[in-house]
Amino acid sequence: MPTPPENRELSPYTGWTRAHWETTADRLLLAVRPYASPRGGLVGLPGPRPSWSGARSDGLEGWARTFLLAALRVAGAQGDDPHGHLDLYADGLAAGTARPGTGDPDSWPLMADTRQAVVESASVALGLRLTRPWLWDRLDDRTRRRVVDWLRPALGPSPVDNNWWLFGLTVAGFLQDAGAETDRAAATVDRSLARIEDWYLGDGWYSDGDNRAFDHYNAWALHFYPVLHAHLGGDRALLDRYGPRLRRHLDDYVHLFDANGAPVPYGRSLIYRFAAAAAPWLGALTGHTPLTPGATRRLASGSLRYFLDRGATDERGLLTLGWHGPHAPLVQEYSGPGSPYWASKGFLGLLLPADHPAWTDPEEALPAERADTVRAFAPTGLLAQTTAADGLVRLHNHGSNHVHSAESGTDDPGYARHAYSTRTGPSTGPAPADNHFALLTEDGGATARGPAAPAGTGPDWAASVHRPLPGVRVLSATLAHGRAEVRAHLVLGAPEGTPVRQTGWATTPGGPTAELHPVHGYPYDTPAAELPTGETLQGPGTRTLALHGTTTGPAALFVALASLTAEPDPAPVTTLANVRVTGHTLHVTWWDGATGRLDLKVT
Repeated sequence: MPTPPENRELSPYTGWTRAHWETTADRLLLAVRPYASPRGGLVGLPGPRPSWSGARSDGLEGWARTFLLAALRVAGAQGDDPHGHLDLYADGLAAGTARPGTGDPDSWPLMADTRQAVVESASVALGLRLTRPWLWDRLDDRTRRRVVDWLRPALGPSPVDNNWWLFGLTVAGFLQDAGAETDRAAATVDRSLARIEDWYLGDGWYSDGDNRAFDHYNAWALHFYPVLHAHLGGDRALLDRYGPRLRRHLDDYVHLFDANGAPVPYGRSLIYRFAAAAAPWLGALTGHTPLTPGATRRLASGSLRYFLDRGATDERGLLTLGWHGPHAPLVQEYSGPGSPYWASKGFLGLLLPADHPAWTDPEEALPAERADTVRAFAPTGLLAQTTAADGLVRLHNHGSNHVHSAESGTDDPGYARHAYSTRTGPSTGPAPADNHFALLTEDGGATARGPAAPAGTGPDWAASVHRPLPGVRVLSATLAHGRAEVRAHLVLGAPEGTPVRQTGWATTPGGPTAELHPVHGYPYDTPAAELPTGETLQGPGTRTLALHGTTTGPAALFVALASLTAEPDPAPVTTLANVRVTGHTLHVTWWDGATGRLDLKVT
């Protein structure tokens, strides 16, 4: 299948057009065909290990998530299906639901036995809703009854109290359209939307459950399902409620994409990769977006190209479990070989007609390419920092965590770091944690950060509090301007003489330049040490700078200057900011004359 020629007049940043998206979808779908079960009911992809749900569940996952991709591809072409994708999935649908829960090599697991099937039911239902004229309406009545019987349990309460509530909503939306279980489906929609309302904190941000988990699930789940459900159902009341939230979220979200197309790798389920483009496409599809059509396509095509150009598919054309290529530390226990195909959501833009401005307008620059920006996402405690000279994005974390996602007493690298970027770390495993402030214990260990409680945000700063040890609190703050960062930590209640360590960015050989310099609390005449931090999702051989100091009283303040840049021959970060400390107040004068001030209040 030849690659369409680039069009640099229409797409000056990526060269890609709608034809590239269609070709990529077809390639991904054709690549999984050899792994289908005898009658096509399961797609059992090869991988290093099964998920914790088992191989049959993984086969359903491979089927459901690639079916969603086929549905977007064919629905976007108004039923044109030259590769016969839907015929194969129609056969698989019949085979999978003929004898569910049995040992038949094509049968689907029952939701009562395998709760992961609830997740996959949403992709099945959404695919059927999108392709109803070309698939569902052509099935025989017996197959339709079996499919409804298999989907029906998803209408019950969610077995997991987070974004999973929206899987039932998505199944309910399809069943309403199909005229099945309509009363129960309507109740499921109401119950699901009521539950996620408890987690909406404003400014377009949801927490993914009763914790402070702010990550890409905001875009590819918590906005995706309600807004798309309202759009497909023509429900103006729901769209008027959830559409403006999506618009507001995208106003922040666009600042999380590098000029090279990479989204910031933070949170969990990062193997879904370019599913991060789903929400910007959804904004264009529904009219609820602050982005121009050209910027929307530039973001989405940039993200898709970023991953494909860096080895996201293997020599067989299969999506791997990782970021660029395979990366085992990134894989959650719930993920199996078919999991990466939730990236199918990133193809939502194919539902836009070919003459839509998102496909026909010239690409436009992203915020990371236009101007230096520091932007606080107030409900989350996150602070985004972008620089136009290199297009790099940094995300400082002062309030997003997912405390139940890691073993007790350990930090989840996807949530607990003080900072993330589109071109670095995070480090994992036994390696020292990058972008971390720790008290060092007598046995040489470093304390974990644990849950971080937000302590406020401002135009160029964010702060948080964590408790690394009983009776010890650390008030942390980041001030940012251009590429410069001031990192401050006020340690309260630690014994005098307690050693501390501040680490910086984990960079790969040939990657961006990282700096870390002492300002206050650390020995000023001692340069940062360099620690080996192993392989990250950016590649092997990373090195991380570290500063060491000791507490000098019950309230010890440590301040450092940091920088991460891809600019060639960058000026030292010490020339970009002058920091003066009086008591527990920071006074900063930046290189361009701008000033900042922050009080680290002891309470």
